[in-house]
Amino acid sequence: MYQTNGTTLLTTVAGRADMSAGIRIAAVLFMTVLTAAAAQVSIPLPFTPVPLTLQPMIVLLGGAALGSRLGMASQVLYLFAGLAGLPVFASSPLPQGVLRVLGPTGGFLMAYPLAAFVTGWLAERGFDRRYLTSVAAMVAGLSVIFTCGVFWLAWFMVPAPVGLPRALVLGLYPFVAADLVKVLLASAVLPGVWKIFKLS
Repeated sequence: MYQTNGTTLLTTVAGRADMSAGIRIAAVLFMTVLTAAAAQVSIPLPFTPVPLTLQPMIVLLGGAALGSRLGMASQVLYLFAGLAGLPVFASSPLPQGVLRVLGPTGGFLMAYPLAAFVTGWLAERGFDRRYLTSVAAMVAGLSVIFTCGVFWLAWFMVPAPVGLPRALVLGLYPFVAADLVKVLLASAVLPGVWKIFKLS
């Protein structure tokens, strides 16, 4: 494994570990906007209130590229934007705002900061430098998203939790194959960038 001393793709491209506040803020804002844009690419499924979106892939890529703290910050900002009523969440019968986070997709949304942190923490330890370890880092982050999403559906969703067996049907089984394919594709991005620009 690489000895990276906590460096990420962002810190390496920026040329320094102690980046200016401006660079950090710009990177967080960019990833927040990208997450919101990915939410607009959604496919409603008739058998579940949870849509298929590109968001998980963006969340994991952002965590890997920005690192644990900045990746998490971008997703916290995304959630605050949604809670404020900005149109950043995927299409749904529920209105934008707090009700969306309390509804069926709330567990997935609230998992994004933690998933970005986990993936970013692994990237800071060199997992984003090679394809197989990049897959492992992103699978770890995706597991966080699915775990929180399913648990929310099962026991906390407003107005009525559905229990674990039904939550698996609504929040895991229809998505796991497609999201794993997205992870396999996304996992090639950062190792490719490191190699192309000979950064590692």
